[in-house]
Amino acid sequence: MTDATVRGADEATFIAVARTEDTAQFALLTERHRRALHVHCYRMLANYDDAQDMTQETFLRAWRRRESFDGRAALRTWLYRIATNACLDFLDKRRHRTPVPAELPGAGSEVPYLQPYPDRMLPEDPQESAVARETIELAFVVAVQHLPPRQRAALILRDVLGWPAAPTAEALELSVASVTSALQRARVTMREQLPDRRLDWRTPATYELSDDERATVKAWVQAHERNDLEGLVSLMREDLRFAMPPDPGIVVGGRAALDAWVAGGFGGPGYDDWRCVLTTVNRMPAVAEYLRTPEHPEYRLFAVDVLHIVDGRIAEITGFAAADKPWLGLPPTL
Repeated sequence: MTDATVRGADEATFIAVARTEDTAQFALLTERHRRALHVHCYRMLANYDDAQDMTQETFLRAWRRRESFDGRAALRTWLYRIATNACLDFLDKRRHRTPVPAELPGAGSEVPYLQPYPDRMLPEDPQESAVARETIELAFVVAVQHLPPRQRAALILRDVLGWPAAPTAEALELSVASVTSALQRARVTMREQLPDRRLDWRTPATYELSDDERATVKAWVQAHERNDLEGLVSLMREDLRFAMPPDPGIVVGGRAALDAWVAGGFGGPGYDDWRCVLTTVNRMPAVAEYLRTPEHPEYRLFAVDVLHIVDGRIAEITGFAAADKPWLGLPPTL
């Protein structure tokens, strides 16, 4: 049976469901797309919780509009269109309550609402998972946030999902010329934001953590658990960038980052008994940090540091408070 045959069967079944209001069959047909839609919403919004809400909103809108589905497009495409517009509506509301990511001279930019994405939630389909590898990295997700909403949608639909211009224009209620113009402007911004990264996401690159990266992460864990401050500095590039959303600001420089951590108590009484667990977040190496204090005999989940490693040294660290993020799938205590 070909993919086209499967798609045709799904479309015919969905049209029948729309007429009978069979909620169980509706769920069966749509739930298989949940993970892919959730990743799509996350790319648009950079926030796991908001993506969760908009994925659910997508299913609610699909149910309410089920009779409008005519089968001319694949069911999956129809759901992506609904999800995209749900995100655009959400972004319009968020614009009024959250400032646009600020440009920080010499330090890139910050996205205060950024949240990490657990790898265990990525689509199971190998091709989709490969595409997700680079387009869910924090650098990509942050760069996308600097695009106006419709440029953002055009870039994701065209360059990530590989949609042709006409369906993209129809989904965004724009002309093909407008979509082409929006995409060109979006690509310019992405090149500015990601000057050292590949920008062709439709031909996914195979990725596996290199031996150098593994060695760097292992050394980082060992130095962290020993409170070896100089050892940590030696693993960071001089131009390292450190951020910990939603805290404002980005610290530039390995020594400056360490000084900021020490000023916050790291390595001192109550912040000197650590255990670390290797994990992956946003398809990147990460370290889950557990802290034991005199008041609590167990090691309790404290933070997750997501690392970007270049030539054996850490170029970027994005830290997240982890105790309030059960969806990361990390044990709360060791």
